[in-house]
Amino acid sequence: MTPRTYCLNLGQRRALEKSPFEYHRMETDYLKRCFGNCLTQALAEVGKVRPSDPIEYLAHWLYHYRKITKAKEKDTQEKIQLKEEYDDNLEETKMTQILKREEYEIQQKYEKCHKPLISVASSTKKTIFKQENTKLLEKEALEQESLPGTSNMLSEIPQQFPSFDSSG
Repeated sequence: MTPRTYCLNLGQRRALEKSPFEYHRMETDYLKRCFGNCLTQALAEVGKVRPSDPIEYLAHWLYHYRKITKAKEKDTQEKIQLKEEYDDNLEETKMTQILKREEYEIQQKYEKCHKPLISVASSTKKTIFKQENTKLLEKEALEQESLPGTSNMLSEIPQQFPSFDSSG
């Protein structure tokens, strides 16, 4: 076994044993998979420029190509992430609007349901206040009637508040 065949895996060794053509096809497939169109572009550039040291030129070209490719991949990933964040924020904004609308509707229903109770309660308070006010006036009138010389004055004062029954 030669040093070159020693580094090959079992499938590659079997392919080499069958035919050298099969082995070269596997190498070609590997180069296509790893380099893709990049190696073709690099060799075309070397042929067009014809540098004094084509190997060094090819190495620098491939290094620069990889640097640019990584930057493009990073840029693409950032754009994807920004798009996802934008979509998430848009969805969150929609949900916030829906929740605010629902909160407003619930508040309106609550106010509608509790508004009559509040007016009944305030009406009851006004009635109680009027009854207490009337009782105070009646008490003052009785006190004045019991004083000497004020019995005639009481009949001259028109009654300002009708008396309320405590039952109604």
